[in-house]
Amino acid sequence: MAELIYDPQAKVEIREAAEYYEDCRENLGQDFLRAVEVATHSISLNPLRWRKISGQFRLCLVERFPYGVIYSVEKGKIFIAAVMHLKRKPGYWKKRLEKR
Repeated sequence: MAELIYDPQAKVEIREAAEYYEDCRENLGQDFLRAVEVATHSISLNPLRWRKISGQFRLCLVERFPYGVIYSVEKGKIFIAAVMHLKRKPGYWKKRLEKR
């Protein structure tokens, strides 16, 4: 299992989405967190499974929710660049890479 390294903004995205879903319906936020956890665990077990979307970055869809985990594999570690809503501003996360 590869180590997961999160961009700080990716963690914010996860938290904000979970809060939004929890406000919509009790325990839905927890369901979202579990779905993201399943996706990232799956990525850590088989990081090359999902298709590349931009350069070295890949997209793993989150089950049940309109979100995707954007990540790359770097020296045996997995860098989570974003956990993005699939209907909003595609590619916004690329600006974060300039800071790395």
